[in-house]
Amino acid sequence: MRRSGIFLLFLIPLQACFGQTITVKGLQKTVEVFRDQWGVSHIYAQNEHDLFFTQGYVAASDRPFQLEMWRRQATGTVAELMGPSEIKRDIGTKLFRYRGDMEQEMAHYHPHGKAILNAYVEGINAKVVELRADPAHLPFEFKTLNTLPGYWTPEIVVSRHQGLVANVIDELNFGREVHLMGEEKTRELNWFHPTRQAATEPRLTLEKGVDGEALMQDILELYTAHRSPVRFESGDKRSGQIYRKEEFDFQEWYAVEKQYVGSNNWVIDGSLAQSGFPMLANDPHRVIAGPSLRYMIHLNAPGWNVVGAGEPSLPGVSIGHNDYGAWGLTVFETDNEDLYVYETNPANPNQYRYKGQWVNMRILTDSVRVKGQPTQVVQLKYTRHGPVVFEDRGKNKAYAVRAGWLEVGSSPYLASLRMNQARNWDEFREACSYSRLPGENMIWAERTGHIGWQAVGLAPIRPNWSGLVPVPGDGRFEWAGYLPIKQLPHSSDPKEGFIATANNNLISPDFPYRNAIGWEWATPYRAQRIAEVLGSGKRFNLFDFTQLQTDYLSVPARSLVPMLTRLEFDNKEEKEAIERLKNWNYQLEPESIPAAIYAEWENRLREAVYTHVVPEAARPYLKRLSTKLLLDDLIIPSADFGKAPVKIRDELLQTTFRETLTILSQRLGRDQDKWQYGQVANKHIAIRHPLSALVSEEMRKRIDFDPLPRGGYGETVNSTGNSPNQTHGASFRILMDTESWDKTLGINAPGQSGNPDDPHYGDLYERWAKDEYFPIYFSKDKIKAVADRTWTLTPEK
Repeated sequence: MRRSGIFLLFLIPLQACFGQTITVKGLQKTVEVFRDQWGVSHIYAQNEHDLFFTQGYVAASDRPFQLEMWRRQATGTVAELMGPSEIKRDIGTKLFRYRGDMEQEMAHYHPHGKAILNAYVEGINAKVVELRADPAHLPFEFKTLNTLPGYWTPEIVVSRHQGLVANVIDELNFGREVHLMGEEKTRELNWFHPTRQAATEPRLTLEKGVDGEALMQDILELYTAHRSPVRFESGDKRSGQIYRKEEFDFQEWYAVEKQYVGSNNWVIDGSLAQSGFPMLANDPHRVIAGPSLRYMIHLNAPGWNVVGAGEPSLPGVSIGHNDYGAWGLTVFETDNEDLYVYETNPANPNQYRYKGQWVNMRILTDSVRVKGQPTQVVQLKYTRHGPVVFEDRGKNKAYAVRAGWLEVGSSPYLASLRMNQARNWDEFREACSYSRLPGENMIWAERTGHIGWQAVGLAPIRPNWSGLVPVPGDGRFEWAGYLPIKQLPHSSDPKEGFIATANNNLISPDFPYRNAIGWEWATPYRAQRIAEVLGSGKRFNLFDFTQLQTDYLSVPARSLVPMLTRLEFDNKEEKEAIERLKNWNYQLEPESIPAAIYAEWENRLREAVYTHVVPEAARPYLKRLSTKLLLDDLIIPSADFGKAPVKIRDELLQTTFRETLTILSQRLGRDQDKWQYGQVANKHIAIRHPLSALVSEEMRKRIDFDPLPRGGYGETVNSTGNSPNQTHGASFRILMDTESWDKTLGINAPGQSGNPDDPHYGDLYERWAKDEYFPIYFSKDKIKAVADRTWTLTPEK
């Protein structure tokens, strides 16, 4: 394992700022809030309403601009702020808006769901009232954009626009690949799992009615527009419009980066723990942003005592613990989207053929407000399957997306409200049965000793197709309902003493509903490394968990490096680099020189093999070769390499290695002693505020986060992606020992607050970059001892 320079921070209590009393309209009784030294608010309320009201109020105090942009994305009002560049985003948002019964929707998430959601938005709105009443003291973002925060409703909370599901992008690209390369080549160049149980699995046939050439069009423009992050690039002073200097291609980003956007979690029972009690670790991987996409909170009221993190826009805690147990999540790659292709009526484009009959589309009229332009009236069309995203009038075709997440109860993470009150494994599984989006691996550690895993998410049953390519919408390809969540894969108290998930395939080969869940999974290397450590026979403490959670060992390097170092090299610089690799421990630590050589070499190798095996016409749709396929092709080179595959493979290893040394010499200088992996010119992290391009250089220095060295890459447990600047990964981590909840450790970068003037805006950034943690206390005495500020919120009389 790697160095042991990770441990607790600021164990000496700071002088707290006590005694501030704030009158807040909407509260029923007095509420205490303790903010600890790391910016985490601990809320003590006397009833459920005030608990979630205060959570909303505190979140809106810490993250006002983040919540405002969430609100605009959820309501389709971004163009009102940013101008015509965002019209398609807003149309897409309105097209994919949940339009079902709100009473049923809110009741799904908790027996008191309606009351909880209403209390939460009341709390947000109480803060919005305060902000709007004093424009001179608005956060700088609102002043820069000349706008005010808007009011929230429960419909905003349940928005699906950040649902972490985009299978339909893969589906369209696989269809394009089949058209260009054929089924067999498409299967060969994509890592479907389980693979090759039969020569035709998974089935990728483009059925009659699906025109492969027509799939080359920008069919998903509205879909991807509403899913893309908002990007502020520059201001046009003549018109006052904000525009994006460079268009962000969500489909391209997704195609490349999806392989490395994942998460890790694991749980051990008492037999593997030094404390004798179950322990649990979780580090969800998301986009690295300022502020963080996670918000840590502690909620205490009659019937509630839970601490952890969740989305700042949602009530409750998605990952954390209560008095009885701890839980965590990773993505379980459920395919709950499909792209349908329709024949439309030449005489009436608002009709599509279904089971031999012309059927009318449902048409809704909506409007998009646009800064500097008249309001645009838009028509939104729907088939029986879902929103119509594209119409090809010339070929009498229409395309619609069926999305499980448009069903009742599919708002991401909100069902965690039920998990927050679970007292044992059975209650936790029952709570999981309400968790429909996204697909997740939920794990559980119980103080009484039990551990468990339950896969969750809506999994549509496809009786006669794989779900991997577009299909006709004529009635031949219909979902046969959803698998009951409790019938999804699960286990408890395994004989190994641990459960670990890392977005890898954990499904038994004989699972009968393969087409319901899907065929796309993360490469297995993070999961292999975690299982290797947990299965080593040692007994673990939380410090051991910090080491594993921030582990930089590359499993692929163990296979690739020996293939290279056995080859002959004549050049002095080449021999020097080879010797470094021979003596390397395969850890991509920031200070490691061989790590820099290996990471660049793997990239060169991947690019060379990709160019060799992927036809040029298919490259816009198959952006990157999976590391798993790269290793498979190199360990046992196929005929794709030519008549002498081993010889050509070895030449490729040598050529790409020489290219690597040339690139590193140009980037870092000729002295290999200065080729440390983690440095600004190589692997690093730098976070830019969303409005960085719109403000002065002086303000930019206050709101942006300077580059810091990083280690790891996309295949390490501490997953940092494969780009020089880490754009995603585990900005939030948590470790829990059920023996004592006060032993819990965590981190949330760059800080809890989104306000640059707040001391907790970026106080965790450098510590996170150094892989450090802080204590997350649960007992009130310890919380008060480390509080740096307290509030008493009182109701208006």
